[in-house]
Amino acid sequence: MLQKIRNFFGSLFPAAQPAPAPSAAPEPAAIVTRRVLMIVFDPVMNSQTGERLSARMKWRAPEALAASFLTDILEASGGLARYQVTQRIDAPEFPVKADGFRYTPQSYLAVLADPRSAHTPDLVDYNALLAQHGVLQKINRNEIDEVWLFGFPFAGCYESVMGGPGAFWCNSNPLQGAPANAARRFVVMGFSYERGEGEMLESFCHRVESVMERVFLGSKPQANLWQKFTRYDKQFPGQAECGTVHFAPNSQQDYDWNNATPVPSRCDDWYNFPNFRGAVKTVTAADWGSGDMRAHHLWWLKHLPKAAGRSNGIANNWWQYVMDVNRVR
Repeated sequence: MLQKIRNFFGSLFPAAQPAPAPSAAPEPAAIVTRRVLMIVFDPVMNSQTGERLSARMKWRAPEALAASFLTDILEASGGLARYQVTQRIDAPEFPVKADGFRYTPQSYLAVLADPRSAHTPDLVDYNALLAQHGVLQKINRNEIDEVWLFGFPFAGCYESVMGGPGAFWCNSNPLQGAPANAARRFVVMGFSYERGEGEMLESFCHRVESVMERVFLGSKPQANLWQKFTRYDKQFPGQAECGTVHFAPNSQQDYDWNNATPVPSRCDDWYNFPNFRGAVKTVTAADWGSGDMRAHHLWWLKHLPKAAGRSNGIANNWWQYVMDVNRVR
């Protein structure tokens, strides 16, 4: 009888159940800050007056270009990619080429007058340059994370190149020799103060392409979201996504960013990543600046995923790989 009474009252007031364990919070989208060493090659063209090449040619100020680039990357990444120029080296000289050649003011001006007279090979001696400015020591002491070279036409710099253990293609072959023995991977960007912000973003976007190709290397076709992201109509009729750096969703050839032909695209569905909704819109060049290089590249970069969590083991925030190449397996 006592047990029956207990059972009766137990049915009215059931025993408290343990609270369910809170579900694991999603991995936050990582903010990545990169400390930059900026090396500016601005040769003295007149030893009497101290006139520099940039002033003589009335080219852009490197510090202004760098400031614009920092702002563009911060905006495009939604605040997740943050550059800090923590060190600057002013190099009032022509850098040495891979074969030991070095321009003089006179020989360089002759090249500007007749580009056919440019020295070959054009490539700068990266090993000598990095050694001269103590770059590997700065990387190994964790003072900096990457390098920006500001140069001029025929300076011989890659748009981007990678060094360090396990360095991979980054719009050019990895650095060999001493740079391969750095404590960690690092990127050397090559910019020109004869050009503008659009060309700086062009170099960076090619870095994005190289890094994301590597991130998804070996992924099964149905899981390769990078290949999906880069689809354009010419290659995948009716299935355009965001395209590539050179091919907008409706481009018919390289650099065809001012094509007015309307095509359906799922580009803006990438703002919903990883929860695609199948949203399709008709796009033309007007959507990405009607041929303006900087506008197109900003449009393209803004579509890169920057969400929390992971899909198939890969972070939904692709910016963390682009900015910190040491996160790439």
